[in-house]
Parts: sequence; C-alpha cells; structure tokens
Amino acid sequence: MFFVDTLEIEGLGNRSYLAGGPGGAVAIDPPRDIDQVIAAAARRGVRIAYVAETHVHNDYVTGGLELARVTGAHYLVPADAAVSYRRVLVHDGDEFDVDPAGLTLRAVATPGHTPHHTSYVLAEAGRPVAAFTGGSLLIGTVGRPDLVEPRLTEDLARAQHASAHRLADGLADDVAVLPTHGFGSFCSAGRTAGAATTIGAERHRNEALVKDIDTFVADLLAGLDDIPAYYAHMGPVNAAGPAPLDLTPPAPADAAELARRLAAGEWVVDLRARTAFAAGHLAGSFNIEAEGQLATYLAWLIPWGKPVTLLAESPEQLAAAQRELARVGIDCPAAAATGGPEDWLPPGEQPRTFRRATFAELAAALTAAAAAAAAAADGGDGGDGGPAPVVLDVRRAAERAAAHLDGTHHIPLHQLHRRSTELPEGPVWVHCAGGMRAAIAASLLDAAGREVIAVDDAFTSAAEAGLTVVTA
Repeated sequence: MFFVDTLEIEGLGNRSYLAGGPGGAVAIDPPRDIDQVIAAAARRGVRIAYVAETHVHNDYVTGGLELARVTGAHYLVPADAAVSYRRVLVHDGDEFDVDPAGLTLRAVATPGHTPHHTSYVLAEAGRPVAAFTGGSLLIGTVGRPDLVEPRLTEDLARAQHASAHRLADGLADDVAVLPTHGFGSFCSAGRTAGAATTIGAERHRNEALVKDIDTFVADLLAGLDDIPAYYAHMGPVNAAGPAPLDLTPPAPADAAELARRLAAGEWVVDLRARTAFAAGHLAGSFNIEAEGQLATYLAWLIPWGKPVTLLAESPEQLAAAQRELARVGIDCPAAAATGGPEDWLPPGEQPRTFRRATFAELAAALTAAAAAAAAAADGGDGGDGGPAPVVLDVRRAAERAAAHLDGTHHIPLHQLHRRSTELPEGPVWVHCAGGMRAAIAASLLDAAGREVIAVDDAFTSAAEAGLTVVTA
C-alpha cells in the first residue's frame, strides 16, 4: 500500500511530499531544511531512494541536492534544466521503480511554469494514484509563466494550457493532484481555493481546463502581479547547487550592539506580533511578524546581502525564524537578541510607539479633518486639527485595481522603503487588506520619523465604516 506525506512550508505557501511504500520512497521538491524530510522517512521506516525536482525553483532554495547526497538517493532533475551538478537526467516518459512491490514514478513533461518543467505520476501496480504537479496544474489555476524571461511569458502561458490538458487527458478523475505551489506562494498565477484536489475536480474549475487557450492566456497575462525581488536570486542559487543549511545560532547582541548596527544602517527586524511592536519598540527597527510571511516579505524588502539582526521574544521564536529565512537564502543573521524592548534599549531611553486603528476610526478622522477645513474656508474657527490625514494603501497594484478607497495614496509595500519621501506631510494612516502588511509599512515609516497610524482591520470593513470604496 502506498503512502503520501505532505510537508507544509506555510511561510512560503509551498508543499513538499514524501511518497512511497515499505520498500522505498521519493521526496518531491524538498525544502532546504532537509531534516524534516529525513524525519518523515524515519517515521515511516523507509529509505529515500529518489529525490525529484519538478523544476529549478525561483521562490526558495532547494534541499534536493543535499538530501540526495546525505541519503545516497538518485537525484532526478529535468534533463533540460541548466544546472551545474551531477544528477539523473529526466526525460518525458522516464519511469523509476520507487518500491519493488510495484510502485513507480513516471515523468511527464509539463512546460509552462518553466520551459523544462516536469510533473511526476505515481502509479501503484500500473494504476496512477497521484500526480505531483509542481508549478504546472495547481488548485484552480496554474503556476505563473513570467519568472524565466519576459520574452517567453506568452509562449509559456500557452504551454501551461497545453500541459494542463495533457495531465487531465491522460489521468483518471480520482487521481490526486499534489502541487508544490499555490497555497499562498507568489509562484501561483491566480488565487487557489481549498487544500486538496483531484483531476476530476480540476476539469470543472481549473482556469486552464475550462477556458479556451486564447481566453486563458489573455486572462492569465492580465492578472499577473508583482514578482518578489528575491526571486531573481533563487534560480541562480538552485542552478549552481545550494550550500548545505547552516543553522548556527547568530551572535548575541546587547543594547549597545543593537544601537551600533542601527547607526550603521543595518536592518534590525523585530519578529514580535504587530500589536506588541506598536505598543513599544526599538527606534529604527522594522517589524515583520514571525507568525506571518516572514521569509517572503523580509527577502522581498531587504536590499539583497544586507546584514540583518533579529529581535525575538524567545530563543524558540528566533530559531524558527532563522530556519524560515534560510529557506530563501538569508543565511546566518549577523546578530540577534531575545526578550523585549526593555532588554534592547540603552539605559534611560524610552521605546517608540504608534497607534493602531480601525477603518471606522479612519473615517472619523477624515470627517473631522474635512469639517475643520470647511470651517477654516468659511472664515470660522476650524480648530487646531493639525495637518490632514494622509491615507496610504500598501496593497499590490492588482488588489488596488479591484477596489480602493477614494482619494488615497498608493505605494505597494515592496516599494515603500525607497518611495516614502513621495508622501505629503501629515500623519500617515496606512492600510492593506488585513493589517499584516500595514504593520510592516508602519514600522518602515516610523523608522523614517513619520507619525503613523496602522489600520489593523479588514479592508471589507471600509465600506461599512462609511468610507467611499471605488471598484473596478
């Protein structure tokens, strides 16, 4: 009897898999921290006979090469992938015996996410039972085709349509579809819905299977959003062969060391919850919650290669963050400190704070500012209300195009660090879709010396609060 174990890489929105039987197993698209794959195999009591990559990944550092080295497994990599290390060249139709009892893995060329993309079909006694689709057929959508080369994007989009149909036409309805991307990953070309799917379910809902090719391609290209900046570094690292993971604890930093690093322009990142950060933090530090998409947003925002120091509530939080960051190539933080602001501030210095608010409070502030301005225009006493609120939307362009607050400024979060000087004077009320990105943006603006209010509220509450929402 075969098994499939799913390894969730939640911070990156990815999944890896360990599949096999009593006599052997295959690891599909393993993360850089291979110890969890080895532990999964140990729990099953099986030997990892194969490690398989669906493609050269653009969103994380693979652990495939190291896992194959440590376990002695055969390393399966699509033959057309331009990599610099020894591997088993995989061609369309190649089959591999995962378990002597009749469990096989067949390679299916599915270009689109990359030109060399390959899916793998697991069969028991000749009957397909699962398809590991990487960045090809996802839940309701497909992997984005614009991560390789802009001139190839349309051709790859058309290839995605053909690859999705090849999988659907060649497999029965009950075959499980097990993608690597699509659970919050920016490698997904569209929004995914649900945690599990089959070929039969995808026939009825997947964009590539329910739309004709021209409509599919046009819609796909129109919906492509920003690409995280760090993706440009992942492909080359994976093609060259990543170094083994190094989780050596970073050097401890006291208050004086933290002050020195801030003065040197280094990044000091506070991993605590956004509520705790707003209530009190080290001046000049940035806040990216450890429980959110830490790796994605820190890697996207930070100038690549810049030293980073981590502030955590506990050694356990610090260790988990270091592991997550290593998955995207941010290795060996320069320094770290645990505890709270009282441990990180020089003697006598008070922590920085800023307000958190709801959309209802934003509406009230805008109403009060408008009333004061009207009274002043009429020659009356408009009161000393101070500068008018500046409302900043830090969502991505596609989100704003669908719906936004009337009269607001827009700078996507990943552009804010270099564009914050574009904002007019006045207190900045910053919002996103739910509060997490607004908190990151608020910390960036606070570090730059701006008065900031983080709107920690769902965007769906804006209209209920009386704010004018402009829709597409």
